[in-house]
Amino acid sequence: MQVSGVYSNNPLGLDDPERKGMCTTGNLELSDLTPILFGHAAFQYLNAGCELGLFQLLQQHSDLTKEEIRQRIGLAERAADILLLGSTSLRLTVSESGHYRNAPVIDQLFEDGQWEAFTNIVAFEAWIVYEGQADFVESLRQNTNVGLRRVRGVGRDLYHRLQENPVMEGIFYQYMRSWSETSNPLLIKWGGFSTVKQVLDVGGGDAVNAIALAQAHPHLEITIMEISATGPIARKRVEDSGLGERIRVHECDMFADKFPVGADCVLFAHQLVIWTPEQNIQLLRRAYEALPDGGQIVIFNSMSSDHGDGPLMAALDSVYFASLPAEGGMIYPWRQYEEWLREAGFQHEGIQRICGSSWTPHGLLTATK
Repeated sequence: MQVSGVYSNNPLGLDDPERKGMCTTGNLELSDLTPILFGHAAFQYLNAGCELGLFQLLQQHSDLTKEEIRQRIGLAERAADILLLGSTSLRLTVSESGHYRNAPVIDQLFEDGQWEAFTNIVAFEAWIVYEGQADFVESLRQNTNVGLRRVRGVGRDLYHRLQENPVMEGIFYQYMRSWSETSNPLLIKWGGFSTVKQVLDVGGGDAVNAIALAQAHPHLEITIMEISATGPIARKRVEDSGLGERIRVHECDMFADKFPVGADCVLFAHQLVIWTPEQNIQLLRRAYEALPDGGQIVIFNSMSSDHGDGPLMAALDSVYFASLPAEGGMIYPWRQYEEWLREAGFQHEGIQRICGSSWTPHGLLTATK
């Protein structure tokens, strides 16, 4: 059943809705292998267009010639030829009679106020994800995040090493804010927060979700659980938002320390994609134990199909989770979360799926104790 742009389903599962964004019909031609074989190069053109200001320039001054573009972004003639060959071949820019403009999809990002968020996501892929993914094959062989070796530091995962890499840390939290702001309308509207009073935001990062929820639901009080390296960042964001009376930060290790008591809702936002199935079951059990009878759990992140064939973004994003941040993780299928919830103690009948309809494969799973 579709409800106001999202799909609200019973626990028996989604069929067509969860398969949005997938191209599963027809056979590949040899030419279809080109964007796969050279996918790494395709991304470099997107990143270059963002970093060099090509798309921003064409948004402000459409229909510029190659020479005008070259002069304004400060490139030599050969370099401009390469950049525009790539951006136009990839349909990121359009060329007519020697004049260039942005593709409609790029202009739409500007018009919708999403360009800054989009470029933050591109920067994350370029500066954090890209190098670690070189170890994807070895990460599959060893079933662990071999790519972490490319991040300086001694912390057990990416999150414990960010503090030792300030530039990377800044890019990471800019990305997380943008990724969350892109998808948060689904969480805010359909997370069921009107019926709860106190939310425990497990692994709440720099407070982006907590702030959005508090602003949208003035009755909520929220506790953010975070590691000690991230706690000060979250506190500063909360202080700057003026919501310090309703949002507090609790520093702890979510796997080793007890969950704070008193919450009637536990939120895992963009969190359970990081860890192994065993760790996720452990976290869900701890949430179940911390909740009172009638308490609610909300899982919010990208989801993959129960059929194991997409969406494409879920598959591609899983390379990052396999290679870099922590020992396990991927964009798990809906059914796997449901299995974990039941194993943690939640009843099958109380589990609900809500599938978003945006360009990202975000979804919600809710359950009641």
